[in-house]
Amino acid sequence: MLAPVHDQRFGLGRTVRLAEPVPLASGQSLDGVAIAYETYGTLAADGSNAILICHALTGDQHVASPNPRTGKPGWWERLVGPGKPIDPAQHFIICSNVLGGCSGTTGPGSMDPTTGRTHAMRFPVITIADMVTVQARLLDHLGVEQLQAVVGGSMGGMQALSWAAQFPERVRAVVAIASAARHSAQNIAFHEVGRQAIMADPRWASGNYTSDDAPAAGLAVARMAAHITYLSEQGLTERFGRRLQNRAALGFGFDAEFQVESYLRHQGLTFTERFDANSYLYITRAMDYFDLAAPHDGLLTTAFAPAATAGTRFAIISFNSDWLYSTSESMRIVRALHGAGASTSFCELESPHGHDAFLLDAPEMNRIVAGFLNGLAER
Repeated sequence: MLAPVHDQRFGLGRTVRLAEPVPLASGQSLDGVAIAYETYGTLAADGSNAILICHALTGDQHVASPNPRTGKPGWWERLVGPGKPIDPAQHFIICSNVLGGCSGTTGPGSMDPTTGRTHAMRFPVITIADMVTVQARLLDHLGVEQLQAVVGGSMGGMQALSWAAQFPERVRAVVAIASAARHSAQNIAFHEVGRQAIMADPRWASGNYTSDDAPAAGLAVARMAAHITYLSEQGLTERFGRRLQNRAALGFGFDAEFQVESYLRHQGLTFTERFDANSYLYITRAMDYFDLAAPHDGLLTTAFAPAATAGTRFAIISFNSDWLYSTSESMRIVRALHGAGASTSFCELESPHGHDAFLLDAPEMNRIVAGFLNGLAER
């Protein structure tokens, strides 16, 4: 595990507060935005070794160091760390909590400096593009003019792709894993189930709850429904099948009789201990709005054209058992990149673990990422 650098304490980890308002895609703006982040390694004198890692929906800035709230290891220590593909001995690694999050970056649970009250549902609706805009402000603060690479999986991959579209001159390479260039109707449908579960919880109180009386039941159900989409039928069958939980026969009731039921309930319960319900609403909505081609008359090739002109290189990785962001979605990205003339590598990897494969032990993924980044350094 790595020891992140800490200079300013604000909630969890290292934080900078922006002096200027952040304009949002909605036309609104946010004042006093705080960005919680961690860095590992040292920025090279020529600034050529910076890598930005973007986290998924329920992730945070603790990519390669223990989470101070849960005590759990960094969420991508399999990929990031000494001797790993993204190595602080070679790279200056940056990871920040996204705008709208609940791990120190400004979100609905933060204090509104203009009113002195918690934002709650008065927080403006945000987009993936807004998250990237805030990350760019963080890089300005850190003195990073150009990134060697932006790397992310799932929603992190959406941010990485958005970097190429929004700031092509600042990105030498993009690694997007188990991701997509838009949210499908099925993705939106699952998110809506989760949001409705939260808002149906009486403790949600139209978003005006306290930390001591949060809508834990609704958030737990939202997490359970979402977690199913992160797995594959093969993985669930191999791990749980129809095996009973701590019993030899059916109980003819509604306790968690099957192991898979107990597993999902545990996932829901532990999630409520580290995540905020309103943040879940805002971040899932940002993902649902995501459609990189929409501002370009639906032409994804046009969205990537500036990055291709800038010479940005891309590595797109998918998993064959991922039905949430399937290989067909990755291939749509690859075809658009080829159409734009961008240098692009693509690989579909085999895994029984579904969408979660990018967070689990995936040696082949590590080899691909390492080879791609080493190729950048040699140019």
